[in-house]
Amino acid sequence: MATTSEDVWRLLAELTTAQKETDRQLKETDRQLKEVSQQQKETELLLKEVSQQQKENAQQQKETDKQLKELGKQIGGLGAKFGSFTEGLALPSMETILRQRFGMEVVSPSVRASKEGQHLEIDVLAYTNGELNTAYIVEVKSHARQEDITQLKSILQRFRRFFPEHKDKKLYGILAAVHVSSELREKILQEGFYVARIHDQVFELDIPDNFQPRLY
Repeated sequence: MATTSEDVWRLLAELTTAQKETDRQLKETDRQLKEVSQQQKETELLLKEVSQQQKENAQQQKETDKQLKELGKQIGGLGAKFGSFTEGLALPSMETILRQRFGMEVVSPSVRASKEGQHLEIDVLAYTNGELNTAYIVEVKSHARQEDITQLKSILQRFRRFFPEHKDKKLYGILAAVHVSSELREKILQEGFYVARIHDQVFELDIPDNFQPRLY
């Protein structure tokens, strides 16, 4: 078949149209590649920011842990200081009670004993020999709690094992506290322990007239 000039121009027109479509598709592909590249850059930047934030968070957590640890030490130290303050506040007035009210000759604060791997700590130990032949154990608390009754009872029950030299003495317990509820006071008295409470910055016995202490 003979090719006419019209066929040639038609083919050229089709080629031109196809070339334009190819150029358009190439431009669109290039645009999409640029968008993908930009998204990758943004993603990498975001990942860097996340990584940096994680590092900062980890550092902040370390700082927070350090501060909490330091705060724990300070609180523990404050509790120990307050306990020492309470015992120091109790000792002069308790010594007066133990000597004048109960006739004790020896009053010793912070008594610690160890025997066969076991330990016993007493806030105040007072005793006298001779005719009275009696000992008192005083536990001093800032806020009296139910478990303090159990603790004092345990100390009294184990006392003679750690101090056999006092095994023949009559033994009594006193719970001295800055703060003690009325309900807990009754429980302490029911256990046969003396109660001492702060009044005008000194400890005083807080017991009824008919109180009968329990002998250990």
